[in-house]
Amino acid sequence: MTDGIFDEEQLRSGTEAHYEDAAYYDQAYRRRKEDLRFYADFAELVGGPVLELGCGTGRVALAMAERGVAVVGVDPMPTMLARAEERVSKAKREVRERVELVRADMRRVRLRRRFPLVVSPFNVFMHLYERRDVERALATVRAHLRRGGRFLFDVRVPQVAELARRSDKIYSGGTLTIPSKGGRYHYRERFEWDPIAQVQMIDLAFVGVDDPADFELTPLAHRQFFPAELEALLHYNGFEVLERFGDFEGGPLGPDSESQIVLCKARR
Repeated sequence: MTDGIFDEEQLRSGTEAHYEDAAYYDQAYRRRKEDLRFYADFAELVGGPVLELGCGTGRVALAMAERGVAVVGVDPMPTMLARAEERVSKAKREVRERVELVRADMRRVRLRRRFPLVVSPFNVFMHLYERRDVERALATVRAHLRRGGRFLFDVRVPQVAELARRSDKIYSGGTLTIPSKGGRYHYRERFEWDPIAQVQMIDLAFVGVDDPADFELTPLAHRQFFPAELEALLHYNGFEVLERFGDFEGGPLGPDSESQIVLCKARR
């Protein structure tokens, strides 16, 4: 990245570190269910197969497969795919047979297949930090969409109050257990905002309850997309926005929305 306060190594770490411990990832988001229903409902309506860009540990892929829809899940992180394979292996046979996992970067992957539906759930696009990264990812979507196919994805609505958080302040998040370590940890967060690159870096700190020297710091980088900006990026990369939702119940995008969920199609 040429502009901005974070260098390429910081952004690489902010893209990967949060996903290296897949068991902790699943624990941290175990209560996140509303997006599973939303994507599974839409996949069932459209029919498969579905291409999921950024499938992670298989949360959404399995939810769609359980509805009878075949899914090809793509992810660059071997730790996340290993966890996804583990979860898929425990599913019913007919569900297992509907899930195919591929290790690849969403900006470059070409499967030489086309799909009626491409999805990219849970803020995956927020790891695309430069315009050219967004363009490459959208080119991947176009390369894999059937004629008349749909692209469905979600990112957060930038929260001005969060972006204004002081970088010299530490925010407490209570205590938690890390499965791979087995102990209890105090959870802390620190935020740093780059207003030029529109990237927020969150430092996730884990401090041992019984041993403060047991300390781990995990960076997480998120590119913030303002709604009008996102609509323009889609338009100039050949997509037509069909609907925008502000929650996973299908409510309208509005001032109080935390997520922006976008349904679009490629213009021909």
